Amino acid sequence: MTDRPEPPAAAHVRPATLADVDALCALDARAYPDPAEEHVVWRPRQLESHLRVFPEGQLVAEVDGRLVGAASSLVVSLGRDPHRDHTWHGITDHGMFFNHDPFGDTLYGAAVVVDPAWRRRGVGAALYAARRALCRRLRLRRIVLGGRLHGYAAHHAQDPIPAEEYARRVAAGELHDDVLSFQLAQGFRLEKVIPSYLDDPRSLGWGTFLEWLDPAWRPRHRKPRAIRVSCVQYRMRKVRDFEGFARQVRYYVDVAAGYESDFVVFPELFAAQLMSCQDARSPQEAIRQLTAQAPRIEDLLGELAREFQVAVVGGSHPTQAGDRIENVATLYMPDGTRHRQPKLHITPNERRWWGIEGGSTLRVFDTPKVRVGILICYDVEFPEAARHLTDLGAEVIFVPFCTDDRQAYLRVRYCAQARAVENQVYVALAGNVGNLPDTENMDIQYAKSAVLSPSDFTFARDGVLVEADANVETVITTDLDLEALEEAVNAGSVRQRRDRRPDLFGFEVRGALRAGAAPPAGAGPPPVP
Repeated sequence: MTDRPEPPAAAHVRPATLADVDALCALDARAYPDPAEEHVVWRPRQLESHLRVFPEGQLVAEVDGRLVGAASSLVVSLGRDPHRDHTWHGITDHGMFFNHDPFGDTLYGAAVVVDPAWRRRGVGAALYAARRALCRRLRLRRIVLGGRLHGYAAHHAQDPIPAEEYARRVAAGELHDDVLSFQLAQGFRLEKVIPSYLDDPRSLGWGTFLEWLDPAWRPRHRKPRAIRVSCVQYRMRKVRDFEGFARQVRYYVDVAAGYESDFVVFPELFAAQLMSCQDARSPQEAIRQLTAQAPRIEDLLGELAREFQVAVVGGSHPTQAGDRIENVATLYMPDGTRHRQPKLHITPNERRWWGIEGGSTLRVFDTPKVRVGILICYDVEFPEAARHLTDLGAEVIFVPFCTDDRQAYLRVRYCAQARAVENQVYVALAGNVGNLPDTENMDIQYAKSAVLSPSDFTFARDGVLVEADANVETVITTDLDLEALEEAVNAGSVRQRRDRRPDLFGFEVRGALRAGAAPPAGAGPPPVP
């Protein structure tokens, strides 16, 4: 008789959460009951650190709601020698993962644990498959494991061969090692053995250097300080339901991810497409119904950012702010972070038809590669807003816009070009095209999306990096060279940001705008009082 459970149909792998910490500690205690293995058991503070530093890399496997396995990973860069020796404590920062490197090219497998009652039932294989999927999603070059030579001490007591020979014979199929044989069966290649990898009596301190290379990985030939931006020229068309809208949005994020973009920008009020499937008797009622959709839209865009590992500038959307309705843009980061920017300047049309009111905060957002700001449509027509953002260190300003005719579009375009020149900053515009019949105040759209630069030798000849044809549904993509931007600010033919005359022209920031982020050291001239 045995109390081992029946083999599960399949283990469900999902991201770990803080609610799993106690269960993970209990799982480790079951998996490593030997006091000699106490050093490989995770502590709560380590698990909590993993989830703060790199939540996507922490996975758990469940069967019928019971936690039966887990995998912990971080991203690293091994420098010039991709197969260099290391220790487990060194590469995991003593199990805290503080040295997780978002810009690294290697997913490092720090640990995999399976409940003893569920071993040899596909749980470990499911966790390794999820790791490979994570590696592909993050567009990393490879997965590296520092494995334990689990059976080496026992074999060495009977046949004292060197660790290198033991590992080689396991790889050749002449010997079996519970850990190494399983890892090799998961597609990993044994590169070498590492001395003093981990204080582990079962392996006599030896570790293995195992590597899995993603066959679909392609290098990105890009300067060290450069980002890729895709702007969606979004076609308004009638949709039957939210699912139809979601399919269209997902398609565009997928396209941007296919181009390996760091950011994808949607237009202002692009989710107003949902008005075409609403039953509203007036524009005021339509905007209230659309505002009620905000949580659902946020969940969609946040999930797409995480799934495709692209930062999504979610256009803008009418959002309830107390008893007010504001037009708010949200930047969704792949790690789940969300940054919000309300529209400050409200057009007479928005105010009259929808009752939208202006916000009062303007901030610069730190992202892993660049500092960005957002000005929604009409906001870019006010020079002081863009100046405030660049004074705070913004290198790129995203401008989601929604204009109904050519002259309205040109107001946005000409002003955006001026902001790029006078502030020596990149400006990326994304607008709507198409039409929504029977939808008041969103009937027709005109756009010619573009990414604009300062006007100097290091940029495009006419200050336009890329531009869409007018009124066609498309996505435009370009690279933004941040080093060229820094060169223009500090040593350009003209230096508008540095040559201002605060002795003649004052610039005062009041109220909530003072909550904006401070500029980093070396980010250019400080705010002018």
